[in-house]
Amino acid sequence: MLQKLGFLPGFNKQVTETGAEGQWFDGDNVRFRYGTPEKIGGWTQLGDDKLTGAARAIHHFDDNSGIKYAAIGTNRILYVYSEGLFYDIHPIRTTITGADFTSTSSSTTVTINTGGTSHGLNEDDIVMFDNVTLPSGSTYGTATFEDQKFMVTSVPSTNTFTITMDSQESGTPLTNAGSASVLCYFTVGPSQQLGGFGWGTGLWSGTAIGAATTTLSTAITDLITTTVVVANSAAFPASGSIRIGTEDISYTNNDTSTNTLSGGARGINGTTKATHSGGATVTNITDFVGWGNASAQDFTLDPGLWVLDNFGTKLIALIFNGACFEWDAAGPGATSTRATIIPNAPTASRHVLVSTPDRHLVFFGTETTVGSTATQDDMFIRFSSQESIDQTDSYTVKADNTAGTQRLADGSKIMGAIRGRDAIYVWTDTAIFLMKFVGQPFTFAFEQVGTNCGLLGKNACIEVDGTAYWMSENGFFTYDGQLKSLPCLVEDFVYDDINVVSRDLINAGLNNLFGEITWYYATANSNQINRNVTYNYFDSTSRRPIWTTGTLARAAWQDSAVFDKPHATSYDPDSNNSYDVTGNTDGCTIYYKQETGTDQINAGGAVTAVLGSITSGDFDITRRSSRGDVVGTPDIRGDGEFIMRISRFIPDFISQTGDTQVSFVTRTYPNSSTTTTNFTVDSTTTKKDTRLRARSIALKVANTSTSQDWKLGTFRLDIHPGGRR
Repeated sequence: MLQKLGFLPGFNKQVTETGAEGQWFDGDNVRFRYGTPEKIGGWTQLGDDKLTGAARAIHHFDDNSGIKYAAIGTNRILYVYSEGLFYDIHPIRTTITGADFTSTSSSTTVTINTGGTSHGLNEDDIVMFDNVTLPSGSTYGTATFEDQKFMVTSVPSTNTFTITMDSQESGTPLTNAGSASVLCYFTVGPSQQLGGFGWGTGLWSGTAIGAATTTLSTAITDLITTTVVVANSAAFPASGSIRIGTEDISYTNNDTSTNTLSGGARGINGTTKATHSGGATVTNITDFVGWGNASAQDFTLDPGLWVLDNFGTKLIALIFNGACFEWDAAGPGATSTRATIIPNAPTASRHVLVSTPDRHLVFFGTETTVGSTATQDDMFIRFSSQESIDQTDSYTVKADNTAGTQRLADGSKIMGAIRGRDAIYVWTDTAIFLMKFVGQPFTFAFEQVGTNCGLLGKNACIEVDGTAYWMSENGFFTYDGQLKSLPCLVEDFVYDDINVVSRDLINAGLNNLFGEITWYYATANSNQINRNVTYNYFDSTSRRPIWTTGTLARAAWQDSAVFDKPHATSYDPDSNNSYDVTGNTDGCTIYYKQETGTDQINAGGAVTAVLGSITSGDFDITRRSSRGDVVGTPDIRGDGEFIMRISRFIPDFISQTGDTQVSFVTRTYPNSSTTTTNFTVDSTTTKKDTRLRARSIALKVANTSTSQDWKLGTFRLDIHPGGRR
């Protein structure tokens, strides 16, 4: 007898395959529309180039003439994309003149000497050369360096650094030859987020996890001096301890204006006092953990992240825990200019956004004293005066302006913030607050509306039509005037799978074309984004929330609004084929337009299949019974009492392009091995004869190649009962 197969929409991974009878259990690259599953759309590369580093933020906006821009912030460079081209608008920290070059025969290493000027560079920083002059004879000429970007390979001293060339020196080596200006890019941070906590964090003899490094500017020639001058102390805490060579040194004051650490003691942690030469590596070991000791707190090396927004035609770009910059798209020759630091604004903040329509620039987790990074308070909020972001008194609280400050009370740090329909949602690590514009004299009112629901990662939140959705350490939550826990039928799978240390890499992306919110995250065995979980807010109900999981990895996502389709980035940590930086580039990013066609299309027309699949829970049969007597036909909503035989199936697709693979996964008992039988179905297939026999069977539908697409209908199976054994 033919029987229809019907499965509830969404995945249920809170149970076993056997427990998910009448439901879908697993899949990849699929979504649900109107209750039925279909393969997701493809994507096409935008621009022909690979960007340097890992893109962690995208923001779309346009100028007054209607030109559309996409700002893309990687952990190395800030770009804008417009009309098919990428432009480097990264801010310059300092420009050093009078540098020269040294190369070595049969080596790819070139050393740059900045003379008497301390460069303040660290390994993996980006530099660019300008006004280059070089003598002839070397493999490398003026054009090799002029307007070219390189990643710093090593920092031997405060006035030298090395870069790696694409080819070896085969000519006359350079020896402190030529002249050039060195444009030093602002440092963003690493592509990963690393850390640990608790027993076993410390290695033998002790360790500091997630430690910032710099170099020693002034040699320490005795065993008494406690003042340490370094190349750059901005990433070091206000007080703490450092390691130089084998010696540990404490300090009580960090003067970032002079890069001086002072007021401490020598030879701490059982180490021996020693002398140290200029250029030696200085490591922050404030969070030092000895072997066998439990750490007192989590140790985390923050990743290089951007926060992007726009104030009219001005792009606002904040380096996570760093300075904030502006770039005016409406300015003359905008794409040939660079972002510049916003004068008089805070110089160390965790987050920033533009409050609309009132037009205040709001900094979160920022400085209590503007311009003093040592005063950064992770729970402190500061906002500009209305319509003023870069004036002398923009952030000074005065009776005749609307600037102000607020410190939140619940939590240890502000994790993130987003604009909502009627308020700004602000999350700490433990709570959620509403920040509402109320006008003078208070400007903003703050209300705590939830606790024990903090934000897991700084970008793990989204707002849709007046409702906030976010990922917490305690599960998924929503707020629409009331705080609610969001039911999730894949919750245990996700939280058992996620790498919590890499929490700040999590990003929530909205796809309003299909009513989807997707959280992209790193799994426990990875320190890069490699999985996702999606909630369908269009079709979900309180009785049946619709969730899916998958392997599509997107490091950043921006929904369609300015552009007609969503845009997203994919990061490959093993690729160094950047279009604009020579040498190691800390991986590369590809920029994609989503929901285009059926496949992945890269530069040059390279096509890769998007493999979509979905697998049901197990179904089995019984005989319908009346008053204890077995009558009628077998029923697939069974109890597994009988072996079933399937003699044929009739496929049904709402739409289908190319071939589709239909598989039946059979087993005798829940814990027994499975056997998979595959059938190829196209749009002309009316039926397939089978010889399947098992106690339970699961249906799997998938595509296996390019140019294949499908949207499932209702399959029918010809099922007959067998014996009980």
